[in-house]
Amino acid sequence: MQEIVHEIKSWIYEASERIRASIASNQLTVCTKSDRTDLVTNIDKETQDFLMTKIKNFDPTAKVLGEENNQNHLTDFSGTVFIVDPIDGTMNFVLEQENFCLMIAVYEEAKPSLGFIYDVVKDVLLWGGPSIGVYRNDERIDAPANKGVAEGLLGVNAGMYGTNFAHVREIGNMALGVRMSGCAGVELIALILGKRIGYISNLSPWDYAAGGVLLQTLGLKMSNISGDALNLSDREFFVAGTPKAYEEMTRLLQKDEKVS
Repeated sequence: MQEIVHEIKSWIYEASERIRASIASNQLTVCTKSDRTDLVTNIDKETQDFLMTKIKNFDPTAKVLGEENNQNHLTDFSGTVFIVDPIDGTMNFVLEQENFCLMIAVYEEAKPSLGFIYDVVKDVLLWGGPSIGVYRNDERIDAPANKGVAEGLLGVNAGMYGTNFAHVREIGNMALGVRMSGCAGVELIALILGKRIGYISNLSPWDYAAGGVLLQTLGLKMSNISGDALNLSDREFFVAGTPKAYEEMTRLLQKDEKVS
């Protein structure tokens, strides 16, 4: 466990140096994928290639699920599986040059083993797993206080909030306020550190896999908005929070039978 943790940390820090260098040199090529707001850059692709090489050199038998470069589908989760998001929050990376993360999860025989979320600009790394606990950089952290929705801030997807999809705006109105960072990693870091009581969004597996390992390790709750376990294969409506806030949120999210 110490060996793989050390390796993954070294990959993350080296990859992040390359990302920061690309920002400094303004060497970005930006393209779109599904629509004009779904951005990908040469750095997303190069970072994933870099991490793929590191993973395969470390463990040639490992499988990889990643956002870019045709690695975004995996049906067999036997053995060791790495789930990689080279730059989570690409729009922020391009336009703000902050509020984006690099994320890696490790699953063993389809069970969560390790998760790493790195805020590249703030130099904050959350990492850990069920057998070792959760750490912020080098400091072990405890679960945040079990607050209800009305006691804290809620991270939300802007589109879901704007249309009040599945009563998301109503849940936001129950909270002390809502925040829309445009980056799952940033929101999950905030939830883990007690700066949010919950997070509702529409996410792909690489958006939540690493954070999910840390959430579960700390006893926080997550699922799709119907209350079912996330499947690691499709984009899904996602909800996570403190146990108390999660129960309050899912009660409203599941109010309409048409939501699935």
